[in-house]
Amino acid sequence: MNTLPQTAPQASIPSLPGGLLRWIGAGALAAAAYWERRAAVRTLLDRDDRELRDIGLLRSQIEAAVGGAFNPHMGRMRKPL
Repeated sequence: MNTLPQTAPQASIPSLPGGLLRWIGAGALAAAAYWERRAAVRTLLDRDDRELRDIGLLRSQIEAAVGGAFNPHMGRMRKPL
């Protein structure tokens, strides 16, 4: 009868390259979200006061609205499908 040697399972230690890639990926996503918010702010700042009033915003509320202060889900970047 043959027996297989039994070894204790080793703890998974995250590798430096994998952690670095995750860190870079998270930074890239954060940068993309930042630039998307900046583009939205620029677009809204280009509108006149009447157009902003039509969508329920004052010029002073643009940054807060884009950042998600009025609707927290709007401030998050959507996950790709």
